[in-house]
Amino acid sequence: MKTKLAASVLSALLYAQGLLGFAALATVLLKERAQAGITTVSANVPTGPSVIVVR
Repeated sequence: MKTKLAASVLSALLYAQGLLGFAALATVLLKERAQAGITTVSANVPTGPSVIVVR
Protein backbone atom coordinates (compact mmCIF):
# COMPACT_ATOMS: atom_id res chain seq x y z
CA MET A 1 0.00 0.00 0.00
CA LYS A 2 2.82 2.41 0.86
CA THR A 3 4.58 1.71 -2.42
CA LYS A 4 1.43 2.58 -4.40
CA LEU A 5 1.05 5.80 -2.43
CA ALA A 6 4.71 6.67 -2.95
CA ALA A 7 4.40 5.92 -6.67
CA SER A 8 1.31 8.13 -6.92
CA VAL A 9 3.00 10.99 -5.09
CA LEU A 10 6.11 10.70 -7.24
CA SER A 11 4.01 10.60 -10.39
CA ALA A 12 2.09 13.71 -9.33
CA LEU A 13 5.32 15.55 -8.53
CA LEU A 14 6.84 14.65 -11.89
CA TYR A 15 3.66 15.74 -13.67
CA ALA A 16 3.69 19.08 -11.83
CA GLN A 17 7.36 19.60 -12.66
CA GLY A 18 6.61 18.95 -16.32
CA LEU A 19 3.78 21.49 -16.30
CA LEU A 20 5.98 24.10 -14.64
CA GLY A 21 8.75 23.47 -17.15
CA PHE A 22 6.33 23.89 -20.04
CA ALA A 23 4.95 27.10 -18.53
CA ALA A 24 8.47 28.48 -18.07
CA LEU A 25 9.39 27.68 -21.66
CA ALA A 26 6.21 29.30 -22.96
CA THR A 27 6.89 32.40 -20.84
CA VAL A 28 10.41 32.78 -22.21
CA LEU A 29 9.29 32.31 -25.81
CA LEU A 30 6.40 34.75 -25.47
CA LYS A 31 8.63 37.34 -23.79
CA GLU A 32 11.19 37.11 -26.61
CA ARG A 33 8.42 37.45 -29.19
CA ALA A 34 6.96 40.49 -27.42
CA GLN A 35 10.37 42.18 -27.21
CA ALA A 36 10.97 41.51 -30.92
CA GLY A 37 7.60 43.15 -31.68
CA ILE A 38 8.49 46.21 -29.60
CA THR A 39 11.79 46.72 -31.41
CA THR A 40 10.07 46.31 -34.78
CA VAL A 41 7.43 48.91 -33.92
CA SER A 42 9.98 51.37 -32.56
CA ALA A 43 12.11 50.94 -35.69
CA ASN A 44 9.15 51.97 -37.87
CA VAL A 45 8.49 55.21 -35.97
CA PRO A 46 9.84 58.18 -37.95
CA THR A 47 12.16 60.59 -36.18
CA GLY A 48 12.38 64.32 -36.56
CA PRO A 49 9.68 66.98 -37.07
CA SER A 50 6.38 65.91 -38.62
CA VAL A 51 3.86 68.04 -40.49
CA ILE A 52 0.24 66.96 -40.92
CA VAL A 53 -1.78 68.86 -43.49
CA VAL A 54 -5.58 68.63 -43.24
CA ARG A 55 -7.78 70.10 -45.95
